[in-house]
Amino acid sequence: MNYSFYDFLVLMGALGFFIYGMKVMSEGIQKAAGQKLREILGAMTKNRFFGVITGFIITSLVQSSSATTVMTVSFVNAGLLSLVESAGVMMGANIGTTITGWIVSYFGFKFKIVTLSLPMIAFGLPMSLIGNSRVKSTGEFLIGFAILFLGLSALKDAVPDLKENPEVLSFLAGFEPGLLTNLMFVLIGAAVTIIVQSSSAAMTLTFVMCNNGWIPFPLAAAMILGENIGTTITAELASFVGNVHAKRSARIHSMFNIIGVTWMVLVLPFALQLIDWFSQTVMGNTSPFEDAESIPFALSYFHTFFNLANVMLLIWFVPFLVKMAIKSVPSKGEDDEIFHLEYIGTGLMGTSELALLEAKKEVVKFSEISLRHVRMVKELLVEKDKKKVKKLVKRIKKYEEITDNIEAEVTNYLMKVSSKQLSAESSMLVRTMLSVIKELEQMSDICYQMSVGLDKKHDRKIWFSSDQREALLKLFKLVEDSLENMMKNLELGSAHVDLPHAAKLELDIDKKRDSMRKQHLEKIEKGEYDFQNGMIYSDLFASLERIGDLSMNVNEALAGKF
Repeated sequence: MNYSFYDFLVLMGALGFFIYGMKVMSEGIQKAAGQKLREILGAMTKNRFFGVITGFIITSLVQSSSATTVMTVSFVNAGLLSLVESAGVMMGANIGTTITGWIVSYFGFKFKIVTLSLPMIAFGLPMSLIGNSRVKSTGEFLIGFAILFLGLSALKDAVPDLKENPEVLSFLAGFEPGLLTNLMFVLIGAAVTIIVQSSSAAMTLTFVMCNNGWIPFPLAAAMILGENIGTTITAELASFVGNVHAKRSARIHSMFNIIGVTWMVLVLPFALQLIDWFSQTVMGNTSPFEDAESIPFALSYFHTFFNLANVMLLIWFVPFLVKMAIKSVPSKGEDDEIFHLEYIGTGLMGTSELALLEAKKEVVKFSEISLRHVRMVKELLVEKDKKKVKKLVKRIKKYEEITDNIEAEVTNYLMKVSSKQLSAESSMLVRTMLSVIKELEQMSDICYQMSVGLDKKHDRKIWFSSDQREALLKLFKLVEDSLENMMKNLELGSAHVDLPHAAKLELDIDKKRDSMRKQHLEKIEKGEYDFQNGMIYSDLFASLERIGDLSMNVNEALAGKF
């Protein structure tokens, strides 16, 4: 076989050309339809069947199951999705990624769309230079689509033709059809996917080798199955930096694919006969067992059939898969069970538009922490047991440190995302989130300062009167109402912010603070409580009013009033 190192480099370059085209195309789609994608992803529910549809739609649109699965692992890590919910999304992603096979086989092998690639770039390039973000993103999509098929054409030329290298058949002739041979090619498919870090690229490489007569249909089908296993590595890698829940989510994805491949290998001869019948009778192609050029089409049918059948079979066993994942990934302790938020700093989400949804979910989670922080201080106000007081103060301080880390991590993450090209709406969303996290972090600082004051009060045996406690608890309730409304606005998004209602809640807080300050000054003059008591009391109601102001600032930022 006359195949030099230079020829190998040409093959790798062609493969890289294809992968780069897929990346540009995927990012162009996401920027053009970023808001819609975020709405679809934001609609994830506890219904695993709906999760399958969600995973399918998103993966079909962005043409990357890795992006969907990594994002899902990240959401589980942050406590935004349960293991059951994540299983449905990942199953849907497996079906969605089969669309790539249909696109490549029909546009790359049947319709020869490569002849239109350069004209598409001629249209796409001027569009990508226009200021309008939607037109610009559409232009980038066209360029990526063209590059993808130019890469496929180069890939087909880079793989030597069987007529020039007949010794390949003699090599493959040594492999008798059977279970062990199929398993070996499953492992080869998994290895190729792990090396190129793209199941779509590995599948396309398989298509090209089949089209050139290198690999017969049964062995190619086994490689496709292996590529389904290889793609799980991406989610496993993403889970390394996550908590126990993220690792379990990735493990569910791996088990789903491994179990599916296992049963399919056992029935592979029967499945391929069914695909042969479908290819000839329904799709009007020649038999993939007899014509090498029809194998890419048959493989795309087989890939979809396998993933559909696997989802229809295993979706009923999701609770079992969850139990197995929990057993196979035991918790290392209480800290491992905490839903961490620092994962966004890993940069594993390389797709900007979807990354913004992830960041938005983080900000919503941050607001939940802020409300929880305020409630801890409220609990500290009424707690009398000394040990419980110290424990609460320590916990409040820990939360303040966590919020400092969250602010830094989210800010760094958003800065990385904003360094890439974004739509106008997404750029505005980045500015809004940067403003919001700043306000939320200040809330936690205030909570910590209030806890320090209450801790001193307990140590010095300074007691509030029943009127003071009652007034503070009423003010706490008003602040909690304001924060709950702020969280609701964060979840719904800028278009649904009710500023008049938020302003009314802030006004209620201001009125209560003014009333408390007036009564406080009157009682100080009458000498009803000492100076130290008065200082701690006034600091508390002033701090709570400040949290109300920060809550209003968040609402105004969401409404675009920075």
